[in-house]
Amino acid sequence: MDTRIAAIDFGTNTARLLVAEPRDDGFEHVRLERQVVRMGGGFTREEGLSGDAQRRGLDCLQRFAGIIGELNVSQVRAVATSAVRDAANGPAFVEQVRCRTGIELRVIDGIHEGELTLAGVLAGLDRREEELLVFDVGGGSTEYTLARGGRARFVRSLPMGVVRLTEGKVTPQAVSEKIGRELDLLQQEMATAHDRPAPGATLVGTAGTATTLAAIAMGMRDYDYRKVNNATISRQQIEAIYARLLPMAPEERLTIPGLEKGREDLIIAGILITLHTMERFGFDTMKVSDYGLLEGLVVAGGVVGF
Repeated sequence: MDTRIAAIDFGTNTARLLVAEPRDDGFEHVRLERQVVRMGGGFTREEGLSGDAQRRGLDCLQRFAGIIGELNVSQVRAVATSAVRDAANGPAFVEQVRCRTGIELRVIDGIHEGELTLAGVLAGLDRREEELLVFDVGGGSTEYTLARGGRARFVRSLPMGVVRLTEGKVTPQAVSEKIGRELDLLQQEMATAHDRPAPGATLVGTAGTATTLAAIAMGMRDYDYRKVNNATISRQQIEAIYARLLPMAPEERLTIPGLEKGREDLIIAGILITLHTMERFGFDTMKVSDYGLLEGLVVAGGVVGF
């Protein structure tokens, strides 16, 4: 019996598809696809998803549906995150996706997103860590998950993502101020819950900002997730990348090996979230995980009812 699973992480900036064969020790990759869809582009509180964003998203999901149809998949686990869950027209878009592609998008909240992301990160780590602070910088939100012994102890989703910050704030200073306010609230909540990373904990960054920073640090012209996953990057390296990219126009940044088209304007906000996180929690290095929500859907999706 074929047991292939197709997982879709339909994010605010990037959509990803993973077709995998489950194994006793995890899973085997069959096909991995990604596409910058920028669902948060042109987002408004009144309307929600813009018409252009919906067209980009539908085109992408129709392509993903074609791939799924070719690969003898037995189950599809597809989730949408910040942009769709925050949009007034999100439910209508989900129904349009179902009618046009046959894909049933499940809109998940930030807590669920953080828990699934942790499951994916743990599936790809090269060694077991007793305590992790995982942060997932998305387009519309950033999730922070504190885990001990492989289990989530504290999960919060903050309304700061790279698309939201880039389109909503004019200057890096304004972006930094917004990040600072959100991290103030996060640390207050952690203090109230008596959950804060202990000395010796490992910081893990997942999603596009973290993997892009690793790819830039390696001068990677052709992205290779196997080299990026479990790479370690220092705060000093990240500060140097920021200093290099900040004066450049967005199109100039595309000359930097490792920077994917579609992230050239967003990377500044992503780096600022990363640097503020490292400073606030006292981390000098960050482990990069190419695994995250997408892989969590494969290894833990069945547990949560897919």
